[in-house]
Amino acid sequence: MAAPIEDYALLSDARTAALVSRDGSIDWLCLPRFDSPSVFGALLGDGDHGSWELRPSDPDARATRHYDDGTFTLVTRWETAAGVAEVHELLVIDDDESRTVGRTDLVRRVRGVEGSVEFAQSLRLRFDYARAVPWVRQRREGQTHELVAIAGPDAVILRGARLEASDHVHVGTLRVDEGDTADLVLTWHRSSEPTPEALDIDEAIAHTSRWWRRWSDRIDAPTPHHREVIRSLLVLRALSHRDTGGIVAAATTSLPEAFGGVRNWDYRYVWLRDAALTLEAFIAHGFLGIAEHWRTWLLRAIAGDPAQMQIMYGIAGERDLWEREITSLPGYDGASPVRIGNDAASQYQADVIGEVLVALDFARESGLAESEFSWPLQRALLDQVVERLDQPDHGIWEIRGEPRMFTHSRAMIWAAFDRGVRAVREHGMDGPAERWEGFRERMRAEIDAHGVADAGHFRQSYDDDEVDASLLVLTTIGFCEPDDPRMLATVARIEETLMRDGLVHRYRTSSGVDGLPGDEHPFIACSFWLVEQYAATGRLEDAHALMDRACGLANDVGLLSEEYDTARERHAGNTPQALSHLALVRAADALAAASPGS
Repeated sequence: MAAPIEDYALLSDARTAALVSRDGSIDWLCLPRFDSPSVFGALLGDGDHGSWELRPSDPDARATRHYDDGTFTLVTRWETAAGVAEVHELLVIDDDESRTVGRTDLVRRVRGVEGSVEFAQSLRLRFDYARAVPWVRQRREGQTHELVAIAGPDAVILRGARLEASDHVHVGTLRVDEGDTADLVLTWHRSSEPTPEALDIDEAIAHTSRWWRRWSDRIDAPTPHHREVIRSLLVLRALSHRDTGGIVAAATTSLPEAFGGVRNWDYRYVWLRDAALTLEAFIAHGFLGIAEHWRTWLLRAIAGDPAQMQIMYGIAGERDLWEREITSLPGYDGASPVRIGNDAASQYQADVIGEVLVALDFARESGLAESEFSWPLQRALLDQVVERLDQPDHGIWEIRGEPRMFTHSRAMIWAAFDRGVRAVREHGMDGPAERWEGFRERMRAEIDAHGVADAGHFRQSYDDDEVDASLLVLTTIGFCEPDDPRMLATVARIEETLMRDGLVHRYRTSSGVDGLPGDEHPFIACSFWLVEQYAATGRLEDAHALMDRACGLANDVGLLSEEYDTARERHAGNTPQALSHLALVRAADALAAASPGS
């Protein structure tokens, strides 16, 4: 069985990610991209589904860990009866464009600190979501032991300590005394290409640290949540593919929203909504270059016909995200099915274009000049909003039930027209501003008439009087003021019906709106949205209390998943979740703005 979700730390080279448990086991790694098939899949099963364990042989060894400041180098300090040692782990950032061989390198450096510590190593390579056990052979290159594994298109080579084969598992030990260093390097490459040369490990570690620090040193984070904001922005960068510009929603697939249930989805793709919101967080902290990179990605993904726009794509803009269930991985703690791909790509979600245009408007306001094609794309997207103006949708939460007129979606349509008008009126872009103004006012009148319950609060959809946490976004897009009586009534209703154990749910699953069985846990981003609303209306004591509660959900290295199980005090859902981290950044910024001198 895999470790608790909150026990995992993230390694990233901004192309893929590995999850390392507190016990020193790498239980999730897809190569060479976030959405590639797994080589280590124990996260969704057990060690036999692929893992790489490295920890002291002493069963009573105690571990503490942290990230090297401003980086994704994980440092785990092990204390045993015989001594102390550290393991430094990272996915190497390689900027050498002259290389002809594509590669991914994962380094695990063991360093002796005090006394003498023996480490046990256990390697289970299971390619293609544990559907392919590789052909493995051992060889020696000088003083270095090498293990080569090949299965279909993939090959890895492990350089370092010698391992012995035992029933498809390779095991071994290594010992470090004070001052000793032992390096283990796992390198992926295409099996049809030559084996990559060995790394200069010292230089690889130094270069990777410099790469991350050059980025993190630019962050101007507010207080008192300085540390949380920096780590959250680093997580968002770690989930942004540095070649394509695509920003994935999370590093994992099929971690359950409800333990043992069926709400298990693949989040290793680029949702336009999540990516647009991530851009706003980046731009607010001065990273316009990332916004430009993503805008170029968007142009490529949508290409020549915005009428064919999807709400999500693959990392390089792939359109085919066919959802299927695989049985080779039994699921996290038995939660099945395990899904690869995501059928939400075929849904109509009316809010998405609004989120994209809001983010691009913010980029324009922040100084990002329009390119030859970027404004024509935005005009074409507005044409699509008009084309589907009266069509119900599946909403921000991607319900699998019948489409509805969701108030949040209708407000985001309002926002799309509003940003189009602003582009023309305030930035000199060309476009039918008067026509867009007419649609904008039509949407406002519609929401005023149908999106407000008799009790005075905004409602989830025109078909019911439920509330939805996404309604909190209406103030941040400018549809209404934070102290609008309808929003204050919405907040009161959310506090009454959606808050449990001091955290906010997305909506009431018992209403049947999502068409799925079972329940779910508080959705971490929603609590940060409520922090923003509290801050904007002067409820600073409540804002700080909820902020501290939500930030306190992060694990020991600052990572947040999608949801939080308050009964078991456990993370739930895919991890680390971009939406949770970007919502934290926004909430911290809102608190800083509302708290002079903080």
